[in-house]
Amino acid sequence: MALEVLLVEDSPGDVRLTQEAFHAANNNVRLHVATDGVDAMAFLNRQGVHANAPRPDLTLLDLNMPRMDGRQVLARIKNDDGLKTIPTVILTTSTADDDIVTSYRLHANCYFSKPVQLEDFENLVKTINDFWLTVAKLPHEEILAPGAQGPKSGKSLGE
Repeated sequence: MALEVLLVEDSPGDVRLTQEAFHAANNNVRLHVATDGVDAMAFLNRQGVHANAPRPDLTLLDLNMPRMDGRQVLARIKNDDGLKTIPTVILTTSTADDDIVTSYRLHANCYFSKPVQLEDFENLVKTINDFWLTVAKLPHEEILAPGAQGPKSGKSLGE
């Protein structure tokens, strides 16, 4: 069974490294990329060109991006009954205590600072794969709690 991962990352180099690392760690991962927060929310809400997007099993979220930063995306995800059960892992260059505390206050499921060394980055992606996509039990859209609604297709991002 394919595992759907949404990577929200504006750095083409980090996207390529993450793609390569997941390919080496787990051939079952289908990595989808959103290059900013607005695109990420369109993907998650299945809007526009993302109308047929799969529900991610995991979202990897950078904090510092154009148009809508990762903090704003995280807040929207965790305040949406249809999205908040998707594990959202912060994967960013920031090691600032404020960013870590803010991310957890916004209900991030985990926070990782990107390592500088290529081998360390590959090991981190393998660790994320091993825990979140192999060991952890993940919720699926079809088993949402009664009365919970899935992503709101057709709604504007500001709603």
